[in-house]
Amino acid sequence: MISRRALFAFPLVAACGRRRRSAGFRGYAFVANEEGNAIAAVDLEALAVARHIPLIGAPTSVVSTAKRPFVYALSPSNGTVHEIEVDRLSFNRRLAVASSALAIAVAPDDTALYVLASEPQSLIRIALDTLTVEWRMPLPRDPVDFAVAEDTATAAVSFANSVRLVDLTARKLSAPAGEGEFGALRFLADSRTLIAADRGARRLSMYDVPSGGGLITHLPLAVRPDHLCTNLDPDRRATDGGQLFVTGEGMDAVVVVYPYHTPEVAETVLAGHAPGPMAASLAYLFVASPGSGDVNILEINSRKVVAVASVGADPGFITVTPDDQYALVLNRSSGDVAVLRVGAITKNRNRRASLLTVIPVGSRPVSAAVRAV
Repeated sequence: MISRRALFAFPLVAACGRRRRSAGFRGYAFVANEEGNAIAAVDLEALAVARHIPLIGAPTSVVSTAKRPFVYALSPSNGTVHEIEVDRLSFNRRLAVASSALAIAVAPDDTALYVLASEPQSLIRIALDTLTVEWRMPLPRDPVDFAVAEDTATAAVSFANSVRLVDLTARKLSAPAGEGEFGALRFLADSRTLIAADRGARRLSMYDVPSGGGLITHLPLAVRPDHLCTNLDPDRRATDGGQLFVTGEGMDAVVVVYPYHTPEVAETVLAGHAPGPMAASLAYLFVASPGSGDVNILEINSRKVVAVASVGADPGFITVTPDDQYALVLNRSSGDVAVLRVGAITKNRNRRASLLTVIPVGSRPVSAAVRAV
């Protein structure tokens, strides 16, 4: 969902004992420690772990609702959704929905969760009031990824060789909207256009939703579209008129795309070594290079790399706090989080950015969700 996508998920991590509070973000980050089978609840104002919450299973994704006092973690290996209470920093309920699952998303209206399952192959809707399965829709083959449109009427599922739209009201799957080796999916904010990352052909394919998936255009890329990210407008709701950033195998670069109005590839910018996951603040794009342990910082307006930060071993997830104060980088191999103060980033001769701090978090931090308090 392009309008929400810069992902309202924000990482951070660990330390023990009492610390003097700084003027940080007032809220908590709920960090999925995949190998630790736990969620670390991190006080973002004190920059310290407040509690570790054990789970049954290895969590790989954490999502947050906008209004309800819960976050939800998915452990794919046992197909279980875990509900965690934000106010008490504690486990509340769990629901096993499949033998194995791939991905989880919150419905834009905050009424339900959707889970993409691989065993059995299905799309599942879970009512948030009761944390029970409302329905499950069988899928014809192994799914790869999915997205839910902002209007909550439509979803899309990618497969190894096709993309299909889903009528969520009728629970019906459309005919294949395209052919290719597809991965990530995004809807534009008006829910009328679907963007599909065709990894095999190294392009973005755009489809018209009202017509049932008619092709709008293909946008050839210099890289394989492995990772997608958008920058947000100041109200942090819509991205219409903004930019889509793409990284992946093929070139040490970020591809800048205008996906709105008349879709076009704007520019390809050299950034880091084998760049991967990204996150955007209002002014900057943060691009992780997992192999070198660096984050390249690209100024969005000028499309120039203005700084590079050495962050740790195998950075695999980045996010920015909603107040744009911190960029938080989860390092999977070193088991910590590097914290960059966004306001302290400056253009300097050696193009180096310093870290505010590095916080140990546990075993393989891979995802997080943030909530204000």
